[in-house]
Amino acid sequence: MDICVIIEQMEAGEQDRALAVLQIFNREMSQCFIFNREEGQEREHLGELVLSFLSRELQPSCLLSCLETVRILTRDKHCLDPFISRSAMLTLAHYAGIAHPAAPAQGPLEESKVVVVEKDGKEAEESSAMLRESSPPSGNPDQEVIVEALKSICNILLHNETGQAIAADLHFINGVAERLKQCNHPTWNHEVRFFDLRLTFLLTALRVDVRAQLAQELHGIKLLGNQLEATLCLCWPDPLVTARAGFEGFPPEELPPLSRQQTELAMEILKILFNITFDTNRRKVDEEEAAEYRHLGALLRHCLMSRADGEERTEEFHSHTVNLLGNLPLPCLDVLLLPKVEHGSIEYMGVNMDAVNTLLEFMETRLDRAHKLKETLLPSLNLLTESSRIHRETRKFLRSKVLPPLRDVKNRPEVGNALRNKLVRLMTHIDTDVKDCAAEFLFVLCKESVSRFIKYTGYGNAAGLLAARGLLRGGRDSGIYSEDEDSETEEYREAKPHINLITGVVEEEQPNPMEGMTEEQKEYEAMKLVNMFDRLSRTNLIQPMQLDSDGKMREMTREDLNKLVTNPLFQSEEPADPDSEDET
Repeated sequence: MDICVIIEQMEAGEQDRALAVLQIFNREMSQCFIFNREEGQEREHLGELVLSFLSRELQPSCLLSCLETVRILTRDKHCLDPFISRSAMLTLAHYAGIAHPAAPAQGPLEESKVVVVEKDGKEAEESSAMLRESSPPSGNPDQEVIVEALKSICNILLHNETGQAIAADLHFINGVAERLKQCNHPTWNHEVRFFDLRLTFLLTALRVDVRAQLAQELHGIKLLGNQLEATLCLCWPDPLVTARAGFEGFPPEELPPLSRQQTELAMEILKILFNITFDTNRRKVDEEEAAEYRHLGALLRHCLMSRADGEERTEEFHSHTVNLLGNLPLPCLDVLLLPKVEHGSIEYMGVNMDAVNTLLEFMETRLDRAHKLKETLLPSLNLLTESSRIHRETRKFLRSKVLPPLRDVKNRPEVGNALRNKLVRLMTHIDTDVKDCAAEFLFVLCKESVSRFIKYTGYGNAAGLLAARGLLRGGRDSGIYSEDEDSETEEYREAKPHINLITGVVEEEQPNPMEGMTEEQKEYEAMKLVNMFDRLSRTNLIQPMQLDSDGKMREMTREDLNKLVTNPLFQSEEPADPDSEDET
């Protein structure tokens, strides 16, 4: 239907005529997400007319059709002007049931007043007080109306900064939080709960002030933790150990998968919690906060061990869980190891390693997919690294899986399909973040021992991390690790004298290219090489580097190059590596 005809019928101000044309418009535009720019002015005018109807007492069917039209119109980010005034946002908040009494009647964000066309054609100014007085009754709310209003607000927040600022100023988060507290109340259907969470996610993702308000003033971690607990139907058979209500004592693999609705709600909750905790592991937390985070960690362990409806949805669910686990204070991650070892559990050193093993499998799945590694792989790899650094049992279990006692000394560390080989290949990845993260993980599993790190990766692969740490001369970094027993294999011990430390494997003996040369010939070839380096350096094609006494690299000068020719051993000899060959 032509939009001008719709506007003409709306301007008459009669509900029946408006309902008829809006129903047609909504049906025709239900799947429209790309709009004709030429009709932008007409759509804005239609939006103003619909808002004017929403200020009146309407029949339920007309009210719902008006809100459906607003939802469709707010998809167009170029025509949001009618909807981003203070009064228009209050109108939508009123119908969404989140208008908060603390919302100021007017403020610095007030840009314009919405003009309302009454039935007799006269104009009247909308009153925010009227909106608050006419809040929908909580006894039997029209949930279709609430959902349509919530969807419209979400569209506005997604596309417009002014709308985001007004939503924050009008305390939308307070209104949503009040309804989130009713997570166990049967009144609210799935759609209301979902779009309450989606609105909360957008507010916390787009507004730092709202993020802080939810986390601190509204006790967001506890609020959303309760929401997650109710969504997954959890109970607490032991402190900090969860179970699915009605399935206590069942191993994770025997639990039924979560329903699609449960998974959708849980993922929205996890995303919001990520927003309000993203800086937690960078600061110290007090005892009360630590208890709150350990409680949340127990919930996240349950999420990690749960399945959704289908592999794709399960992986997405686990991805949000891993992202959030990475925000928790590191000491609080011990809750992953707390459940007792049951029949069918993976046990290591008397500890239940089910959750850690699931994390490792999740990381390897992402690694094998090799798609957008920075976004998909690093959260799980970082989490495993930091967990290994702080929890001895976790590190030793992961070491047994990733760096088992070395037997293969004929293939390079980066060659093969074992997890060690895949991670070593990442150490020369083009993306610096991916390369550094993979190297850091293996370095921590080696207890930050340079000799052990080189043993498993080869000096060539290890050089980047060692240079950055000033450890090219060997030794151990400042991490504190326990002493472990020597577990060198017989194969490695026999091959050790013949291993090329650069490549990490036994190689065939190569002929000496300088064999048969006199000392004068050798010196001539060395000077020729020095001159080539010098020429390339002067033209800035390369920059020769030298290992300094502190183990870090520095630029080489012409004088340094000459010294290498006259006295190849002018640098101090490497100190003996005090690090033992202890494994695990």
